Amino acid sequence: MEPLCPNMDLKPIRCLPVSPICRKPTSFLLPAHRFPCSDRSVSRKWRVSAAKSEADEKSSQELFGSIGKGFLAFSVAAAASFSLCFDSPAIAESLTVAFPVSRTTEVNSVQRTLVEAWGLIRETFVDPTFNHQDWDLKLQQTMVEMFPLRSADAAYMKISGMLSTLGDPFTRIISPKEYQSFRIGSNGNLQGVGLFIGTEPRTGHLVVMSCVDGGPASRAGIHEGDELIEINGEQLNGVDTEAAVQKLRGQVGTSVTVKVHSANDLGSDASIREVKLPREFIKLSPISTATIPHRTPDGHLTKTGYVKLSAFSQTAAADMENAIKEMKSQGVHSYILDLRNNPGGLVKAGLDVAQIWLDGDETLVNTVDREGNLLPINMVDGHAITHDPLVVLVNEGSASASEILAGALHDNRRATLVGHRTFGKGKIQSVTELHDGSALFVTVAKYLSPALHDIDQVGIAPDVQCTTEMLNSPKDSVLKDQKSSVSSLEADSCVLVAEHELDIQESKGTAS
Repeated sequence: MEPLCPNMDLKPIRCLPVSPICRKPTSFLLPAHRFPCSDRSVSRKWRVSAAKSEADEKSSQELFGSIGKGFLAFSVAAAASFSLCFDSPAIAESLTVAFPVSRTTEVNSVQRTLVEAWGLIRETFVDPTFNHQDWDLKLQQTMVEMFPLRSADAAYMKISGMLSTLGDPFTRIISPKEYQSFRIGSNGNLQGVGLFIGTEPRTGHLVVMSCVDGGPASRAGIHEGDELIEINGEQLNGVDTEAAVQKLRGQVGTSVTVKVHSANDLGSDASIREVKLPREFIKLSPISTATIPHRTPDGHLTKTGYVKLSAFSQTAAADMENAIKEMKSQGVHSYILDLRNNPGGLVKAGLDVAQIWLDGDETLVNTVDREGNLLPINMVDGHAITHDPLVVLVNEGSASASEILAGALHDNRRATLVGHRTFGKGKIQSVTELHDGSALFVTVAKYLSPALHDIDQVGIAPDVQCTTEMLNSPKDSVLKDQKSSVSSLEADSCVLVAEHELDIQESKGTAS
């Protein structure tokens, strides 16, 4: 498999002198890192139509992979160094980085992580000038700053500091625990009690954000807004969200005891109760649906399918395809796809979702690599599962993969956009697991919409704006697999505007 940047010129770097206090040094071999695409849950194809070679095409498609894992091989050497070896014919050299080995074991481990992260940035970061700085020298400076430290946390802060000089907030390193949470959010599965918690900004208390329908917490009567007081008898004052989440998760078959304060009566101690929850396999679906009866201007009663996509996980495309097919079987003839407040996720999932709605060899998105090359990503013989009218809801919380999807559907004249201008995150990150279980997010490309509209820091403007007001004009609807009450959806002014736009599309004969 070819590297992301097969033509990148790597030059030898200057080496730090080995400190005389170092004992027997070790050399660490870092093979070239890859960003392979994980198996897609929906069998759909896309290609890079402007790639210069087969290797370039593979490289560009790898931009959309989800997880790549590097590894380390250890061997005895005569000098303390890291050797970065690249097996591509275009990069037929290795880089040796000499550095003073910390006598603190945990700091020494972070030194390895530092060089691993530095090498990935050097090979793949979208800005080849590294924000107009000498990236080789930056490694040396960071090594010198890290050497006297005595804790891993302090050493990791040095890595974060080095990455911050790139001027890109999306290129960052996260801890092993944070990475595990990220993977759970991406693959849609976890072992726990089906409880999502967050910090209430005014009080700092941990509160329930939502419960997975049918999960242990939901069955026990825990509700959104309930305050979490204890986990297994441990008070949660001062405990952050991530630490609390780790306490709730655990092996299937075990249980955890939580004490909660009901949101309905937070001022009374009588509303505090203790609940024992079994840990189970929790399936997280990013899709929720509703079927909305709708009366057209000519008086006919039809059904509109409402699909809320909350994140782009590995299961997003398959879940959406199943939802659309089910609603079609129920007589739905038009659709509202709600991407509001969807922050993104796996870019590849966004491409797969787009192909549910599009035909042919349409361009889904354009990428711009570190050399400034424009690479359109096209479908290959796509076949939409429905041609019925479609409206997409967006707002300022719609970002990244949401913007890729909205841009693909809009620029290919498949959907009308309703709502507010999107967030404007037009950068693509690769995610690589490092040797210690941490993960590095690296911005490897920028993207433009199919019509070459810049998205980064600009966003996508909707065709039709709507207010955020909730109206008092409920009508009949049937809500399925969605936490929100029926009335909140019926009173959503943007949904009503979307229905009007669907009527316009229907009158123009866009339905199949």
